[in-house]
Amino acid sequence: MQSKEKVVIVVGPQMFREFLRTMLEAKGDLEVVDEVFDGMEAIESIKSHAPDLLLLDLALPRLSGVSVLNAVRDQFPEMKIMILTDYKADQYVLEAFQAGANGYCIKDASREELLLAIESVMSGHKFVSPGIAGNVVEGYLDGRKKIKESSDWDTITQREREVLKLLAEGYKNKEIGAMLHISCKTVEKHRSNIMNKLDLHNVAALTTFAIDHGLVNGNANSFIFSTNSPLTTSSNGNSGNFHRRHSDFMPNLKNELTTSG
Repeated sequence: MQSKEKVVIVVGPQMFREFLRTMLEAKGDLEVVDEVFDGMEAIESIKSHAPDLLLLDLALPRLSGVSVLNAVRDQFPEMKIMILTDYKADQYVLEAFQAGANGYCIKDASREELLLAIESVMSGHKFVSPGIAGNVVEGYLDGRKKIKESSDWDTITQREREVLKLLAEGYKNKEIGAMLHISCKTVEKHRSNIMNKLDLHNVAALTTFAIDHGLVNGNANSFIFSTNSPLTTSSNGNSGNFHRRHSDFMPNLKNELTTSG
């Protein structure tokens, strides 16, 4: 009997994860071995399960989907990665493929399109949801051209984006340093560099910028877990058990994340 290929789902919300699990396991040749919805937990899950297929959201707590890709792509070159997201703008599509994604599918796609996307990626083909960033993506995939608007956003390094995301989610410098395995002084340096590059001078402005550029979901309820989960947020989306639980969960990411800066 042929063994099933392993799948890790890192997509929100929980109802959508449940739908994906049911759909995938009905195929008969795929087995969902884990479900998480947190960038750092995603890295741990990938290292633990070495899945054949990763379904990955771009908007995740603590580390973005692109940061997860950058952390695991080289270590798991054979793993197929399908992005499942609400983001349709060119910059997200291009960044996902540059980071090593094999496919890019919008969450509101039909069941048939989702299955086609997964089958295409598992067969070694690229997949992009029809109608999103058409000419830009086609040109990027076949190597003819690469169009990307230059902006202040392009001056922000990957490490600075990780720090910016965590600042916007409400974490303090000490917490960020522990999660990214860098010193508090280095966090402060990154924070100062970000503010100087963007000409923004307070956390509120940085948070707005992070939301506008997809690092943080602007919906206050975007990271609320099910009522049965011990991880819940208050109405501001940043406090309560979710924040305390994740502040206490500080895995050593020396081997998972780049230590630049």
